[in-house]
Amino acid sequence: MDRRTFLTRMSTLGTALAAAHVTLPAMAGGHGRLGTFTGAARYGIGGTAEVAGNQVNLLDDFRFGSAPDPKVALGRDGYDPNTLMGLLKNTQGASSYTIPAGIDPSEYNEVWIWCEQYNVPLGVAKLGG
Repeated sequence: MDRRTFLTRMSTLGTALAAAHVTLPAMAGGHGRLGTFTGAARYGIGGTAEVAGNQVNLLDDFRFGSAPDPKVALGRDGYDPNTLMGLLKNTQGASSYTIPAGIDPSEYNEVWIWCEQYNVPLGVAKLGG
């Protein structure tokens, strides 16, 4: 198959998937643990989080509606304030956060978006293996 035929077929496939309203998952490159955000509907949170090395990555499909003081953190079956990585950088799309020194990300199974001002959860992504 030549390049032109390949590109034409891929374009046709993309059009068919879009017409069928199929959403493909965000790709992380296979080097981290992934989780999908859930939370109260009023915060409008969704999308994928990845923990890879000493980074938390919110992938291209990430979205967040609104709430005061949203911060990124890790959790182990619950939010851990010692892992706070700062304010949410974007309400849509990809962004990255450095895990604080001395924190072993392998000991955590969740990525949290947390409202520090009111001490309430906004969303959590449970990480897979």
